[in-house]
Amino acid sequence: MQLADAPRLDMDVLQWSRHHRLFPGQGDFDLPAFLDQVLRTGYAGPLSLEVFNDVFRQADPARTAVDALRSLLDLRERHARRFGATDLLPRAPQLSGHAFAELAVAGDVLGQVEGALDALGFARTGRHRSKPVQLWEQGTARVVVNAAAAAGVAEIGAIAVESADPSRSRERAEALLAPVLPRDRGIAEADLAAVAAPDGTQVFFCRTGGGDSWLADFEPTGAVGPADTGLTHIDHVTLAQPFDAFDEATLFYRSVLGLDPRDDIEYVAPYGVMRNRAVADPDGRTRITLTGTLLRRGDWAPAVPDPQHVAFATRDIVATARALRARGAPLLKIPDNYYDDLDARLAPPPQLLDSMREHGILYDSDEAGEFFQVCTELIGSRVFFEVVQRVGGYRGVGAVSAPVRMAAHRRHRLATRPRASGAREE
Repeated sequence: MQLADAPRLDMDVLQWSRHHRLFPGQGDFDLPAFLDQVLRTGYAGPLSLEVFNDVFRQADPARTAVDALRSLLDLRERHARRFGATDLLPRAPQLSGHAFAELAVAGDVLGQVEGALDALGFARTGRHRSKPVQLWEQGTARVVVNAAAAAGVAEIGAIAVESADPSRSRERAEALLAPVLPRDRGIAEADLAAVAAPDGTQVFFCRTGGGDSWLADFEPTGAVGPADTGLTHIDHVTLAQPFDAFDEATLFYRSVLGLDPRDDIEYVAPYGVMRNRAVADPDGRTRITLTGTLLRRGDWAPAVPDPQHVAFATRDIVATARALRARGAPLLKIPDNYYDDLDARLAPPPQLLDSMREHGILYDSDEAGEFFQVCTELIGSRVFFEVVQRVGGYRGVGAVSAPVRMAAHRRHRLATRPRASGAREE
């Protein structure tokens, strides 16, 4: 039996079939239920993949083969659990949020990252016992700054999720073909397991607190506690995906971590049509957003046009934005016409609209609630920070505002960076 998944598209069936097939688990079809109907007929033969896809045709065949086998292992598990109640893989342990996000930085960008974290109200509370790594904290929001990166770079090098059973998380990742990364470990340091995501991001499985907490790897700096700017925890992390890794990344995070895809959206941005997809646990405590282009980029634009970012949660976006501005945080300036348009479309209360305009706050809403976000300027060229507030049951990440934010980042970058004579604009 030949299998393929696909996104739900309003398209001629032949074009749909020739260009948009995906591996099981990467699209929108209920293949476990379909497979169950086939098996009930008595079929006991092999399962094969017939996937016509323009991206896969250009991809590295070894990497594509791993992605294909992972999709079949995942399909077998999903079918067994729905219809046979047999565990064929270690079950994904419950996740309870983000333990930390790690920024790989070096050169002049290190000072920019430290300055931005300080302005956001974080305190440098720890120094790693054996590595050039710092721990910055506010509430349960933690950022690890690794100064061992290439010169002049600032990017998200790793994310860590709180797992109820880190060892079982690692076993599951290995069973689903995720490469376990070698890691130097000093005496009495925590045994942190890390696997590689398709884009190269390291994914750690952690448990914060208790006798084996990763926090014990950091010597206290004795720094004064963080300023209270209202940040409570990491709401989500956004990872920019290469053109040919987007669907592969979706399957990786869904199968390995047990995060469900949601809030898929496409939008027109300064560098073309972009995709945005969140993967999250049912409670929304562990949320990762994937972003990327629909087309491969040429030499006229950045390979990854949308930077990565770490989003911190607050309970009062206006109060937090006011506190951040008072501390000199490099908040991004949003054009006034955005708020004119927002007033025309949604007519928020005038006082709230004035506050959003003053502090550069972006806004979205759906039938379940509201979402507010304020962003910093770019740090280097690949990363920025964001502060968000969720009201009610809003589950998205404000992707509808991404084109405005991207245009504002681009405007600020062009206004502040000298250009050589005759150089092309990014």
